[in-house]
Amino acid sequence: MNHMNQKTILLVEDNPDDADLTLRALKRNNILNEVRVARDGVEALEYLLPRADQQKTAMPAMVLLDLKLPRIDGIEVLRSIRADERTQLLPVIILTTSKEQEDLINGYRHGCNSYIRKPVDFSEFMTAVQHIGLYWLGLNESPQI
Repeated sequence: MNHMNQKTILLVEDNPDDADLTLRALKRNNILNEVRVARDGVEALEYLLPRADQQKTAMPAMVLLDLKLPRIDGIEVLRSIRADERTQLLPVIILTTSKEQEDLINGYRHGCNSYIRKPVDFSEFMTAVQHIGLYWLGLNESPQI
């Protein structure tokens, strides 16, 4: 999986425990990419869509996006990502605890690439993160943006 660690992952997660759990799961699965953590929707959009007077950052390989976020929720973040030419092709994986059918439908309606419910069990969560890494960082071909 060494070729996977070339690009950054943007983890958008407001819950520190869930963010730490995700970071541990990535590390334990040897997904060694740099992970930037945005604690709310505003931070995520500032990272992805910097204003002209802000320093540009390298585009991440993918975004792991929670839905229930303060300030700007995950669906609004997704809408903004898809509405901007700089990020409209960026892989966005919703990683959430939400079991709401409406969230699932809205996620796909607004252009998520995948919708994954966070398993409660740690070993199941580890397996889910492993599959995310294998597919999105290993197998999937993304356009250079």
